[in-house]
Parts: sequence; C-alpha cells; structure tokens
Amino acid sequence: MDRRAAHDNRQNYMRTEPRFREYSPRQLLLLPPDLRQWLPEDHLVNFIDEVVDQLDLSEIINDYDSSRGGQPAFHPVLMVKLLIYGYCTGVPSSRKIEKNTYETVPFRVLSTDQHPDHDTIAEFRNRHIKALGRLFVQVLRLCEQAGLIMLGTVALDGTKVKANASKHKAMSYDHMEQRAQELQDEVARLLALAQATDAAEDERYGKGKRGDELPRELRFRKQRLQKILAAKQALEAEAAESAQAQIGNQVSGAKDQVNPASTDKTMPGRPEGTDSVPNGSAANRPNPKAQRNFTDPDSRIMPDGATKAFEQCYNGEVAVDRESQVILATNITQQTNDKLQVQPLIEGIKRNFGDRRPKRVLADNGFFSEDNADYLAGEGIDGYLATGRLKHDEPVPAAPRGRIPRGLSTKERMARKLRTVRGQMWYRLRKEIAEPVFGQIKEVRGFRRFLLRGLCKVTPEFDLICLTHNLLKLYRIGWAADRV
Repeated sequence: MDRRAAHDNRQNYMRTEPRFREYSPRQLLLLPPDLRQWLPEDHLVNFIDEVVDQLDLSEIINDYDSSRGGQPAFHPVLMVKLLIYGYCTGVPSSRKIEKNTYETVPFRVLSTDQHPDHDTIAEFRNRHIKALGRLFVQVLRLCEQAGLIMLGTVALDGTKVKANASKHKAMSYDHMEQRAQELQDEVARLLALAQATDAAEDERYGKGKRGDELPRELRFRKQRLQKILAAKQALEAEAAESAQAQIGNQVSGAKDQVNPASTDKTMPGRPEGTDSVPNGSAANRPNPKAQRNFTDPDSRIMPDGATKAFEQCYNGEVAVDRESQVILATNITQQTNDKLQVQPLIEGIKRNFGDRRPKRVLADNGFFSEDNADYLAGEGIDGYLATGRLKHDEPVPAAPRGRIPRGLSTKERMARKLRTVRGQMWYRLRKEIAEPVFGQIKEVRGFRRFLLRGLCKVTPEFDLICLTHNLLKLYRIGWAADRV
C-alpha cells in the first residue's frame, strides 16, 4: 500500500472513532496554594470571611485562658465563620458542618482545611451562644452603613418555630396528678417487694450479698416520678405568680377608685384579711389542661398557622424595615399570640438605633390591642394595626368620608383609619415587607426548629438566625467589607 492510501485509511479511522474529553481520575494535580482560588471571587464564603474579620469578637476570644496548658483550641474566628456560614446556607447542624469541612469546597476553604469535630462545634455554640446573639447589633450597624435601613415604614410579624422537643413529651397538670399518684403507689409496691426480696436473700446468703442495688424497674419509675413532680411544682408556681399579679392589678385598680380621705382600709369587693392568696387555694391551682414539656420546659404547645396543627414551639417576633427587608429587632416569647409584642419590638428598635424610632408601623390583627395603639401614638409613631380579619366572601367596607365622629373608641378609630384610601395603601405593604422574611428563613434556608433548648439559649439563637438573614441582604447588594 502506497503512502497516499495509508494516509486516507488513517483519516477514515479518525472520523469513525469516538472522541471524548480527557479523563484521568488518578492523575495528580498541582492545586493552587491559595485555597480561596478554588472559589469565585464573589462567592459567599469570601464575603463571610471578610465581614467576620470586621466584627468585634473580643467577648468570645477573651473567654479563653491558655494558662492551664493543654491542647490549643480552634481559633474562635474560625468557629464563628463556620457557624455563620452554616446558618446562612441552611446547614446549622454541627455534624453536617463537620462533614462539610471534609466534603464540600466552601466549608473546606473557610476552615483552611481544618476539621473541628461536631462535639467541638456544638460545645462552642452552646458556650458562646449569648455572645453570638449579640453580634446581631454589629451586623445591623453594617447594614445601616450600607444604606439598607431608613427607619421609615416598619412591619411587625411573628412565626412559630419548633422547639428542640417533642410534643409527645409534654403532660397536662391533671394527667401529672394522676400519673404521680400511680407512680407513687407503684414505687411503694416495688420498694416493699425489694425489701421482702432483700430480707429473703439475707436469710439465705447472708448480709452484704448484692442486696443494696435497686431494681432497674424501680429506678426508672423513681426518675419518672421526680420529673413529673418537678414539672407539677413549676406549673403550680406559675399559677401562684399569676394569681398574685391578678390581685395586684385588682388592688391598684381599687385604690384608684377609693376616696383618699376615707379611713376605711378595706378594698371594695374583697373581705378584710385577704391581702394574699393562700397556698392551696383554687386561685393557686393551675389549669388542669396546662402542659409542661419534660425535654424543654420553656417551650409551649402552640398552633402552627401554616399547618393548623399543634406543635411544641416558641413564638419568634421580628420588626422588618421596608426598604430592604432588614430585620431591625427580634424577640422570642412563650406567648401563643402577638398581643404583648408591639412594645418589646419598638423598644428593641430604639435600643439598637440610639432611641430613634420608625415613622409608621404596620401589623396584622394579632398585634392589635387598645394599649398597643395608644403606645404607638404616645411614641409619635403612625400605627396601622388591623382590628379584625375579613372572611374570604365578605365584602370590603367602603372607605369612610368626612370628619371622624366623636366618641369613637381606640379600636373604632383604628378600624376607620384602615378603611381609608391612605390606610389601605399603607397596610397593603405589610405582606410584602414582613412575610417574605420568614419565607426566606424557613423555606429557602430550611430553618424550622431550634437546635438549643431553653428560653435563655433559644433567644440568642434566633438573633443568630436573623443576623445571617441581614448578612445575606448585604451580600446580595454587592457590599464589600473594605468599605467600613
């Protein structure tokens, strides 16, 4: 075969042979020495890395004492960055963070190829959760510097966040009484049986032959009884405190009505000698349906507005700025409704912004009370609080015209205000200001349950969640930490 024919055959073979990109899984690569080059320059990891370096973490760093020796701890700045990035991306679990430091590039870059185990991460968060929550205000300052906060129109809203506890681990007061009595009888029976068994074994084998250990069944029942009695006492203490507060309100109200010149010291409507509620009285007794959870006693059974089911929850409250949906103030409450949350949220805004307050506040009917409306008016804030909810087929009342009639109550004046064209215009903005915030936190980032337990730890954890929401707002506008 001549040279020309050989060339043609080779060309035909190359046209028919499949061609692929090079694939050599065992080929050694020279990776760049700068870990940050593994990610795009505008990646969220680089933003978190730069922003956290601007925060004052001295409260956390100064909590460590190296004089005792031992293994050096992971740097607090590294741990804070891992936690903040985890909450930003919907990965708050310490086990998942540890796993991601091995398996995902962003976490590995952020940790500079260090791998704190999940126990270390969980212990760091539990130890410094209050200091982490206080970073909320520092991030708020960055948002203000970036021009994201105007303090013009603010919307208030609340959402139920599940506690780190099962509702099946809760028990009502009347069931506690019943179970406590049953367990006491069972413990007494088992103790008598154990004593009889010990006596028989002592007679057969002699004393000191393993007769000092309680049966496993008895130990379990005694521990269960102790938990139930502790929860029962806590409910009784709450009921007594509530009864005393009620009496205090009645006394103060009665004093306002009593003639100061009168020498009769007896309060009207109450017999002499009843200045306090006696222990064991009906007023001290908790509601039979009042419940206490054994896993997280601070959490409460609450109706979830989305699923209409009852869950073991806390109630998370936020005040959101209209301009960019930045969270200005937060609060966690054990109350099912939002009636008592207007003042704490407004006071939180004033505390975070040097006594400055918003011009107007929007909130749904869950926040309305005459006291709340009067409070906003006293603060010089234009309030738009819904006084009720229309049914789906109920027509919207016509906008009122003319002068405001005299003699209207605070609720009637607020209802009339929201029916005006101006009132409807402002109140309509509420849904697009506050509600998307919870959608981003719960749906996009998947945060529906607290990791910590107890009101004192859940409160700063909620602040940590909200500060990461604000950080994401900064990131999305392209703000850079070097502008500080």
